[in-house]
Amino acid sequence: MRISPCVTRLCPRLILLGLILLAPTIHAQALPKPDLRNSVVKIHTTAKPPSVFQPWRKQPAREGSGTGVIIDGNRILTNAHVVAYATQVYVQPYQSADRIEAEVIAYAPGVDLAVIELPEDEQDFFDTRPALKLADELPDIRGDVSAYGYPVGGEDLSVTKGIVSRIEVANYKHGFIGLRIQVDAALNPGNSGGPAIIDDKVVGIVFSGMSQADNIGYLIPIKEVNDFLDDAKDGRYDGRPELNLGAMQTLENDALREMLELDDDTTGMLVNRVFKNSGSPLKPWDVVTHIGEHDIDNVGNCRIRDDLRGAFTYFVHQVVDEDGNVPLTILRDGETLQIKAKAKYDPPTLLPSLAKNNDHPRYFIVGPLVFTQATTELVGSLPPQYIQVFNFLGNPLASRAMAEPAFEGEELVVVAAPMFDHRIAKSYDRSHLSVLHKINGIEIKNLRHLANVINDLDDEFVTIEFDQRIGEKLVFKRKELIASTEEIVTDNGIRYTTSEDLREFAVDER
Repeated sequence: MRISPCVTRLCPRLILLGLILLAPTIHAQALPKPDLRNSVVKIHTTAKPPSVFQPWRKQPAREGSGTGVIIDGNRILTNAHVVAYATQVYVQPYQSADRIEAEVIAYAPGVDLAVIELPEDEQDFFDTRPALKLADELPDIRGDVSAYGYPVGGEDLSVTKGIVSRIEVANYKHGFIGLRIQVDAALNPGNSGGPAIIDDKVVGIVFSGMSQADNIGYLIPIKEVNDFLDDAKDGRYDGRPELNLGAMQTLENDALREMLELDDDTTGMLVNRVFKNSGSPLKPWDVVTHIGEHDIDNVGNCRIRDDLRGAFTYFVHQVVDEDGNVPLTILRDGETLQIKAKAKYDPPTLLPSLAKNNDHPRYFIVGPLVFTQATTELVGSLPPQYIQVFNFLGNPLASRAMAEPAFEGEELVVVAAPMFDHRIAKSYDRSHLSVLHKINGIEIKNLRHLANVINDLDDEFVTIEFDQRIGEKLVFKRKELIASTEEIVTDNGIRYTTSEDLREFAVDER
């Protein structure tokens, strides 16, 4: 076959043109993929947690470490528990011995997330360490996942692989309800705060493992991460609203359903009891069938996606309006009603948590007694046998541990530590962990009220009564009680007789 001269002349040109057109594609394929490891850092901390039984001091400094991942805006995402009570935070990049000082700028222990930031003069740190992309959706069950982090047992970055075992709605901490991903990748202390990656995108942040089980670890999904980042944009994390409807039970029992005259298509949760002072608009025997437009099934779950169901309370933050109202559909005496329940941000609790805001205990020292506000950390530190004894004695640390405040501002004021040795405490029991009831017949409402009452007394004697069935009444001469305070704090090397919020009431010689 004879080839035309014009075709012969055109071929080299066509080949050259084709190579030019293909050059960007060839070049792009030849470029190496960004190394994800450069965007994962080690976080070093020094922390001083509170001492709940010696509230005037902090615990000795503890060194700790975790993992962080670079996200948009030159910020580093990690777990809240990694930086909890941290007095110093340092970032160590991959394959480097440098440690760069950082600052915590957003903190949410409920969902266990925090953001740290480097100083302005360290922003070139991010020139070669790009932000990782966050996934748009929840991962598929049984999908492969890789967890990056700096677990204990070595200094270098570790990458472990596994699969997504399940996705569920779970209770985190401090009332937070959110989605949680379970994986079977090996996760150990130090992995906390590291990214879990699928197809070069972060699908979750490592936050927990199970020491008593092999290869069970948990991730915070990116959906929860994005909600946290959006909330913290204004520099403050408000958290999610909480809904207190009362005690509820399932509607699975046939006799129960028949008594309520429920047909097969009617599902929901039965209101068993409404708590006093909860503000719930519900009544016993109400059936809650919907939250917003979401159907509630007979065990209290709603559909989140085709392969995922979870507790209906998960939807509170999605359906709440700007006034804090949550729309509910209920059945009451056979009638369908549309009602609104009030959700609260950071609702008051009788035993607040110090860790929720990295707080230290509030306290007030007078004479040999150290009073503090009862907290979840204080009660949670007690051995089980203490709770049994408290139940017998009627101590509110046991009997009211799960209760709400009976009135606005109510606190349980407790003797934090055994009484200091001093002659005016001669023969008295130590009264350790007793809850204060009255001072000179005045019922004490909270720690600030106690401080105010002590400062206003001009009686010759001070009588102290505790809220339990068995226990001593303490009687001191007022002038001796006040005078002994300075002696006691000096002898025990205590700098202040009160926490910072009560300095105006500091006891001195009068």
